[in-house]
Amino acid sequence: MIVGIIGGTGGIGKGMALRLSQNHEVIIGSRKEEKACASCETCKELLLELGLPFNLTPTTNQGVVDLSDIVVFSIPAETLNSTINSLKNLEGKIIISLMNPMERDTYFRYTPPEEGSAAQQLQKLLPDSKVIAAFNNIPAKKWSQLSEPLDYSVCVCGDDDKSKKLVMELVNSISKLEALDAGPLAISATIEAITPLVINIARLNRMHDVGVYFR
Repeated sequence: MIVGIIGGTGGIGKGMALRLSQNHEVIIGSRKEEKACASCETCKELLLELGLPFNLTPTTNQGVVDLSDIVVFSIPAETLNSTINSLKNLEGKIIISLMNPMERDTYFRYTPPEEGSAAQQLQKLLPDSKVIAAFNNIPAKKWSQLSEPLDYSVCVCGDDDKSKKLVMELVNSISKLEALDAGPLAISATIEAITPLVINIARLNRMHDVGVYFR
């Protein structure tokens, strides 16, 4: 399974590459290929230092689309439209959305688009792709802390059952993550809204790495 990450040079994207590349072929994408190359080298150096296996390749965001079986959108929700406009040939692709649109004032609050959620907005923009919402509620810093397991529950929702099953298998291949079928893509708004909630809880209660567990 070839997994490409659009926004693979950001904190979450790079952390996902570190985790996923130990079991899958991972392609790191960026608007500028040189930035993807730099991020890829940083990941390789860390994985080599830890003696961990990896399969990593840098490219542009369009290269991610062209080469990957599954495309992860690890970008800020506010850049979604401009990112989509810069890409082509996304038809038929499995797309993972982990975007959580929110605003910060004295607290964080969920600010969904008119479609209902970022995942639903992505599906509207890409009607011929198979959008799956997943990985929304994992603390960002935990991705790159390879000495610590990721042991959170991961809610996965989407309207294409075959694609959802593949994404759940991908989730379950990472550390101790547990994928849970959360239903159709319409549920994605509820899942996305959990992230500002847990950030507020962490800040107000001086907690770290607050995540979601269903046990």
